[in-house]
Amino acid sequence: MPELPEVETVRRGLLPHLEGQRIARLRLNRDGLRWKFPPDLVQTATGATVTGLRRRSKYILADLDRGASLLIHLGMSGRILIEGAGVGKFHRDPAILPQHDHVVIETDSGGLITLNDARRFGMVDLVRDDRSPLLDLLGPEPLDAEFTGATLAEAFAGRRAPVKALLLDQRIVAGLGNIYVSESLHRAGIDPRRAAGRIGRARLDALASHIKDVLHEAIAAGGSSLRDHRQASGELGYFQHSFRVYDREGAPCPRPGCAGAIRRVVQSGRSSFWCPACQR
Repeated sequence: MPELPEVETVRRGLLPHLEGQRIARLRLNRDGLRWKFPPDLVQTATGATVTGLRRRSKYILADLDRGASLLIHLGMSGRILIEGAGVGKFHRDPAILPQHDHVVIETDSGGLITLNDARRFGMVDLVRDDRSPLLDLLGPEPLDAEFTGATLAEAFAGRRAPVKALLLDQRIVAGLGNIYVSESLHRAGIDPRRAAGRIGRARLDALASHIKDVLHEAIAAGGSSLRDHRQASGELGYFQHSFRVYDREGAPCPRPGCAGAIRRVVQSGRSSFWCPACQR
């Protein structure tokens, strides 16, 4: 599933083609994806102008001038395609089959914004005032200035659960997933199995800083393309070439001076990758 950097990369790719544009037509090619589309989706969106394009956790919100926002989630395999007039180098990969085009937005300028989702785990919903069960319980954004070691210390206080599990909890930190948690914990030198409540404040300060660094680097690289993720331009992300531990079981630890090797352990059904020699 796309994590924060992949979703932010898609949002940025969409900005010049959707923000400030009037939606001339919204076409639904089925009655829903993960669940049914709102019955007033087409009526609300058609003729509306997109006043802003935001990200919250792993969701994209397209704000409309009618007091509502389109809430978009890419699910496991969803892709945003940009085609039509004036879109420059944006192109459609012929391997992306048109029968999986489920939501198509046509703008007044002739652009086509398509949600293509082969597995249909994505979603498009309507929200007002950002009120939705999908958004209400989300934790802080890790790229916000207010996200610090103090944020983690408060959330982890007295908790015996592994730090990896708590960082994946969207109520504690919004937008993190398996890849970037593994990478951040390695940089911070923290064992993913360590009880979160037993990590000292100085180490949590460092962890919060490393989380920000990893996310910024991943966004700059266009995210990580492991299976389905592509940027809105159709290009692949490149951060997977910078992985230090994720999916590198058996490889030497890249930390200077460390003689350890990367190991894999399953935590709550998810693979964690870490170096037992330098992550304590």
